[in-house]
Amino acid sequence: MSVEAAVNAGWDSYARIVASLIRVTGDWTLAEDCAQEAMAAALERWPRDGVPANPGGWLLTTARNRAIDVLRRATVEKRKLQEVAMLWDPASPSFEIEDDRLRLIFTCCHPALSLEARVALTLRTIAGVPTTDIARAFMVTESTMTRRITRAKSKIADARIPYRVPTGPALAERLPGVLAVLYLLFTRGYDADGEPAFASEAIRLARLLARLMPSSPEVASLLALLILQHSRRDARRDAAGDLVTLEKQDRSRWDSPAIAEGVAILMRTPVEGPYGVQARIAACHATAHDFADTDWGAIAGWYDELARIQPTPVVALNRAVAHGYAFGPRTGLALLAEARSGGVLDDYAAAIAVEADLVARAGDPARAAELFRTAAEAAPSEIERRALRSRAAELDA
Repeated sequence: MSVEAAVNAGWDSYARIVASLIRVTGDWTLAEDCAQEAMAAALERWPRDGVPANPGGWLLTTARNRAIDVLRRATVEKRKLQEVAMLWDPASPSFEIEDDRLRLIFTCCHPALSLEARVALTLRTIAGVPTTDIARAFMVTESTMTRRITRAKSKIADARIPYRVPTGPALAERLPGVLAVLYLLFTRGYDADGEPAFASEAIRLARLLARLMPSSPEVASLLALLILQHSRRDARRDAAGDLVTLEKQDRSRWDSPAIAEGVAILMRTPVEGPYGVQARIAACHATAHDFADTDWGAIAGWYDELARIQPTPVVALNRAVAHGYAFGPRTGLALLAEARSGGVLDDYAAAIAVEADLVARAGDPARAAELFRTAAEAAPSEIERRALRSRAAELDA
């Protein structure tokens, strides 16, 4: 194995090491520091000394030894030192790597923390993403993000949030929050101006969660949803970097093996909740040969079900789109009016763009162009503004 491949594989061990050290020491900062020092040591030594036969074991041993040194200098109790020392032996009672990572995911995603803090802590602790990159994604300074992550860790300690996976009814209550964090992490990488690596990391963490919780339909459904959405990543931009709508995407650039994997997951997974429904919608899009071949009737039906179990304004907006393609633009406009009746979507760029598209297909291109320009003014990013202005220009022409 090359040094580069070994280091990349080593990052998969990062969360395992952090999780295990947190369990036995209770010290988040110590665990992260020791794991990072082990990775730094690998980058320094492996090119010179060669890649060890078991890179993950080497990293765990190095991190463990560093933790022992720090704890000895801090003169902590003997029991804690003994527990850390046992981490090198896979046969020891303390070697519970898989359980440790699951505990860590549920701790990082505890509802006592704000959703933003949960995402940031998950990225930093489980994924090992540098604080600088997290700060850029949240559009804050590195020092601000450092303080937020530190406060999140302090809240876990001060509130004595248990480092464990909940059981029974508590697990059912907490799991949606964990899945929501992974989904938000994915969207932060999949959005027009997002950090692409975050989308890949969300999929990696969803795979991990699916391995650790193989009997959960919603975990499997979330994984399938993310894989199917991500399968279009290469076709969502043109050569100039501008967004390409679903209707105009070159489907030969879609990731066929990923689509096959996502569909295979769904074939063995029952529909239990919102991620199961969303994954079926994504599969309808991913398996259509072209835009005209899309089964909009099935998609509209799935959105009816999603609106029943998750009645949010955004779901209502997407339901209007689906019905507009399945049953005509005037049907879509009627549902859009219902979705906007509460005023929540009034200044939402996507809602204005949906109205523009429906109005254009209903036969009023001039009004649609005006709406696309209004949507562009409300859009949150320049790449979205360019795409909406382009739609307006096409209608003007």
